[in-house]
Amino acid sequence: MKFETIAVHSGADRDPETGAIAPPIHLSTTFEHGPAAETPKGFLYVRESNPTQVRLETALAELEGGEAALAFSSGIGAGAAYLQSLPQGSHVVFADDIYYDFRTIVAEFFPAWGLTASMVDLSDPKSLEAALRAETALVWLETPSNPLLKIVDIESIARIASARGAKLLVDGTFATPALQQPLALGADAVLQSTTKYLGGHSDVQGGAVIVKTRDEQFKRMLLVRKVLGAVASPFNSWLILRGLRSLTCRVERQAATAQSIAESLAQHPAVETVHYPGLASHPGHDIAARQMRAFGGIVSFTVSGGEAEAVEVASHLKLIVNATSLGGVESLIEHRRSSEGPTSQAPPNLLRLSVGLEHEEDLIADLRQALPS
Repeated sequence: MKFETIAVHSGADRDPETGAIAPPIHLSTTFEHGPAAETPKGFLYVRESNPTQVRLETALAELEGGEAALAFSSGIGAGAAYLQSLPQGSHVVFADDIYYDFRTIVAEFFPAWGLTASMVDLSDPKSLEAALRAETALVWLETPSNPLLKIVDIESIARIASARGAKLLVDGTFATPALQQPLALGADAVLQSTTKYLGGHSDVQGGAVIVKTRDEQFKRMLLVRKVLGAVASPFNSWLILRGLRSLTCRVERQAATAQSIAESLAQHPAVETVHYPGLASHPGHDIAARQMRAFGGIVSFTVSGGEAEAVEVASHLKLIVNATSLGGVESLIEHRRSSEGPTSQAPPNLLRLSVGLEHEEDLIADLRQALPS
């Protein structure tokens, strides 16, 4: 089946009791078991598993082309569980432009977990070869990255990592499985912040890891989730499952509008640089064109001048909302350095725009009136 059909029907088996088309929400925290804790219906307690979460995990695995998935209460919770499932002494190679809270995890928690890390510009695959060590267990990248929208050649990185016995995890939040499927390109796992495009309506928090193979590390990650408790609630699982049904339509529209906005911003005299892989001038354009179906709904750009000028532009927007997060139906903009705080590596004059479902002419007009002429 084609992706669009899978998105509509995965995890959508009819309710056997009522025939309901919309999946039911099972809010129960506990389930009847036998006198010796037998589980005739397969469920015991909500922190271990619940029927609505299972539906979501089934859908996510099918959408990414993986063998299994685990849903979590947040994207950070999902990523942290994957890292905590690594053996002590493991070395992790991270792409240099990763989500800032994962850099915080490296700085604040890796020493206690017995892990080490290197940050490398993986847009050049040769840099990975130099960074790999005998104890490297994992390579972690985002493509497109946050917030600079760097593009990494997944196939090339996967080939190098595999040859050295390391796994590859790709954070696919910006692309979503509608535009890019890393497992088919050689990755071992995909991380999704389901809060973003998969939920799609700025009303739910969640995360997930989808794996190519249900191996021992997957079992360890399941144990981490069960014991440390970063589980997805039934209602949040249901909301994300609902969001998957319209994912393709939303992302296609957002990507088309983002392309038009990026082209408009690239011609504006008050804009220094536009980071969008759909532009032929983007250094990763050719790779993105090969491994993505479209170029996504995020555009970041730098305003001529400095931090004050960028914040001034953000303050004059009337339609586009100043808010954190991305992937919803409304367009959001954010001065990343202000949001991330003193450890931010984002350029001081960079704004990140999450394109929503408004008409592209209205969004372009709003940006033009906010930018200095």
